[in-house]
Amino acid sequence: MKQVVRVAAGQGFWGDDLDAPRRQVEGGSIDYLMLDYLAEVTMSILQKQKERDPSLGYARDFLGAIESILSAIVAKGVKVVANAGGVNPRSCAAAVKGLAEKCGAGGKLRIGVVTGDDLLDRLDSLMAAGHSLANMDTGEPLSTVRDKVLSANAYIGSVPIVEALAKEANVVITGRSTDTALTMAPLRHEFGWGADNWDQLAAGIVAGHIIECGAQCSGGNCLYEWRSIPDLANVGYPLVEASSDGTFVVTKHPRTGGRVSVPTVTEQLVYEMGDPHSYITPDVIADFTTIKLAADGEDRVRVSGIKGRPPTDKLKVSIAYQAGFKAIGTLVYAWPDALEKAKLADKVLRERLDRLGLRFDRVLTEFVGANATHGRLAGDQSNAAEVQLRFGVRGSDRSSVERFTREIAPLVLNGPPSVTGFAGGRPKVEEIVAYWPALIDKSVVKTSVEIVQ
Repeated sequence: MKQVVRVAAGQGFWGDDLDAPRRQVEGGSIDYLMLDYLAEVTMSILQKQKERDPSLGYARDFLGAIESILSAIVAKGVKVVANAGGVNPRSCAAAVKGLAEKCGAGGKLRIGVVTGDDLLDRLDSLMAAGHSLANMDTGEPLSTVRDKVLSANAYIGSVPIVEALAKEANVVITGRSTDTALTMAPLRHEFGWGADNWDQLAAGIVAGHIIECGAQCSGGNCLYEWRSIPDLANVGYPLVEASSDGTFVVTKHPRTGGRVSVPTVTEQLVYEMGDPHSYITPDVIADFTTIKLAADGEDRVRVSGIKGRPPTDKLKVSIAYQAGFKAIGTLVYAWPDALEKAKLADKVLRERLDRLGLRFDRVLTEFVGANATHGRLAGDQSNAAEVQLRFGVRGSDRSSVERFTREIAPLVLNGPPSVTGFAGGRPKVEEIVAYWPALIDKSVVKTSVEIVQ
């Protein structure tokens, strides 16, 4: 058993720095590279892609990441764990295999494919069996929007990833695993943590939570002393150096920008934390109030003391459904009296929409530069140098939303003066994808692991 296992983060979301995976494997010694691609809305986007082309439905940026680090996987033995599979892990694995063959590495990748999280085709049978999949916020049963559902995926934990690693996979591709499982699974595999080693499992979850958003814990998007964060153009992505007892150090490669400090790690810890006593995952419940942070040298933070307890008998399910249409248009009004002009334009536009008989589920106006961010707390912004009028509508009738998009441009000449910022043209009608969080019994979600070579 290794004394220390190094897991590095190379992606914090689909769209993150494409070069980060390569920098992580070339910048220093690591054992595993964790790549996190999925957010709630991402699953519905991938499902639409799969409907158009059955070979798609995964994060295609992953192929570029694998190509950039292929030599490190083959020559250095770096293993990759990623949830890039989206709603089509098997096709993702096939694409990775094809890429390896094209690059002369055919047969050198052993790809573990984790499936079972996708519940879309099972929804009707699950509901018929008494699983209401009620909205966790409103209590409504899923049946109220069933005909509009686009995707449905259970958040799976570390167990199938550990199984894939035990089968000697050097690339593991999952669908909708929890973000934290991508880091915890390698540690659980390497150290042999059992299903009831609650404190160690909780430590693995905390390690995953700290690095799951990439550079957000190493100086990016950092509120604390943000002016003094060095060399953000070369920001170093984080990694954890973990020991079998559950203690670990958060750090980054030398000669990279950014900063790893107690404040930067603390900011990431409170991200999407919820109840600090009960950070619930499929594997364990971690108590964030037990976490101890201490500086351990330059760009090094030691994390210890973490306590855990048994998980619940439920899994969270991420469901996306079609919830109408929206369109958003903007105009910028210049000084003097920028805010007053923008407010008059808002009044004029609302009167015109009313005259046309257009009705929407919601009409929203923001005065960006005056009060869009802070609302009433912004104080008196009447002398702002410029204000962006941001006007949006949403509704179930696409034609009404489409008609609205033709009412913004006329304000350039027949509304208040000093307009600019309309170079983007007429607003586009967009489909609204809404989020439906639900719970389901663990017993009905069965994962499986396949090995592709």
